[in-house]
Amino acid sequence: MADYDLLVIGAGPGGYVAASRASDLGMKVACVDKGWLGGTCLQVGCIPSKALLESSHRYAEIQEGLADQGIVVGDVKLDLAAMMARKSKIVDTMTKGVGALFKAKNVDYLVGTARLFGAGQVIVNGADGETSINSKRILLATGSSPVELADLPFDGKHILSSTEVLALDAVPERMVVIGAGAIGLEMGSVWQRLGAQVEIVEFMDVVLPGADAEISQQVQRTLKRQGLVFRLATKATGAQIIDGTVTLSLAGRDGKDSDVIECDCVLVSVGRRPHTRGLDLDAVGIATDDRGFVTVDDNYQTMAEGVYAIGDVTPGPMLAHKAEAEAVVVVERMSGLGSTINYATIPNVVYTHPEVASVGLSEEAAIEAGHKVSTGKYLFRANARAHSVNCIDGFVKVVADAGTDRLLGVHIFGPQASHLIAEAVVAMEFCASAEDLARTVHAHPSLSEVVREAAASLSH
Repeated sequence: MADYDLLVIGAGPGGYVAASRASDLGMKVACVDKGWLGGTCLQVGCIPSKALLESSHRYAEIQEGLADQGIVVGDVKLDLAAMMARKSKIVDTMTKGVGALFKAKNVDYLVGTARLFGAGQVIVNGADGETSINSKRILLATGSSPVELADLPFDGKHILSSTEVLALDAVPERMVVIGAGAIGLEMGSVWQRLGAQVEIVEFMDVVLPGADAEISQQVQRTLKRQGLVFRLATKATGAQIIDGTVTLSLAGRDGKDSDVIECDCVLVSVGRRPHTRGLDLDAVGIATDDRGFVTVDDNYQTMAEGVYAIGDVTPGPMLAHKAEAEAVVVVERMSGLGSTINYATIPNVVYTHPEVASVGLSEEAAIEAGHKVSTGKYLFRANARAHSVNCIDGFVKVVADAGTDRLLGVHIFGPQASHLIAEAVVAMEFCASAEDLARTVHAHPSLSEVVREAAASLSH
């Protein structure tokens, strides 16, 4: 007899959601994790970074002054320790919430590391040593870890990953960020707002590579006005640390135009890789592709019968909400339900100020896919609510098929974009047209009117 119907390895967004849903469906469930309830997202990713983004934004807003709104303040001081304590309290609260969820759902939480041993068998190495556990099904939800550059190995003090940059005990005078993706722009924004001189180095010739080109250009211009410095088409080739100062060597992407800059620390944010180390995948015949991802079929089953995988260890965007969606679907399919995910409508968000959010195809990707496209755009500057919240930068861009008017993508750079994108996600889930979006009545005054106006301005 198996000890469990389902053993989940990893307690991040994919793992704890899967364990919870499996319990709802009548399975006897256990979840093994090293002790990080909520995984990277909750412990050293999504949640703490958003806490710091919010705090640093408010600090910068007050620093810049609110006199035009009739609010006069005196000297503003930064208490970084208190800001970090608030971040930690939020993480602690949410962590306890995951633990309470497991108790409420009767999920056995096993603290330790796990490795696959044979068919339906996992060895858990915990505080009391190794324990063998049998389960009818095993779900890998072990997430990902930061990519380390060979020429810039992490040391946790001067060469930082996305983990250490969330816990600095002082504001660096000068910081260099390698990578102009979501993590680089978000964390660069945090420390720039708090007083650091931040320079962002990106190998590609655009920020947010893969984003809609118009959005990418506007994001860079706006963040540059905020004080961030950009070096595009540039790579880091090495670093020396002398007396606490990092001397960073740079070169043009073509190998020319070398340069050297000094800084207090370097954040390396060039991507993440699937975290499968220590799982002993070979023991059950599971191979990974050339990027380290575990290959799965339509039911999320690996090459080994009874072993499944979801989230960052599988191909696709490394997003917490993707893992959560897959968590629900994989256990529902185990139970014989015909659940699916529309991967074309998974939103993506960058929590700069203003925020960036998108769903579906960019204009460039739509054209490359063979569509004849029509686009509509509307500026937040023309929206009364945007003026009232004192954030008029950015715009909404709607991409549709010119022949059918079906929505192909919606891209937002502006205030509360992370909230506004949900409307576009729902619309695309129901195969809506741009006209559907344009003719839907939106509250006035509201930021959501910009989405409607962008759809209404669509050129055919």
